[in-house]
Amino acid sequence: MATAEEIVDEAKRALKVAHIVDISTALIRQSGMSRHDAEMLVAQVREEIPRLFPGSEQSYEVVYARRFRRLIDEFTR
Repeated sequence: MATAEEIVDEAKRALKVAHIVDISTALIRQSGMSRHDAEMLVAQVREEIPRLFPGSEQSYEVVYARRFRRLIDEFTR
């Protein structure tokens, strides 16, 4: 069973992931960045999530990859 401290730590890391994704998606939608720059930003997000949740590479692909591809296709120049 997880301790209260472990639960709080996981919640903080999950919130950080949510913020990273929210900020990244907002940048892609609103900044008019190039496709290359957006892809570089997404690559950084893809690297950061497993740092916060080791072993979550597959989860990234399931949860976020399609969303980022759609945003890049729709909002980059």
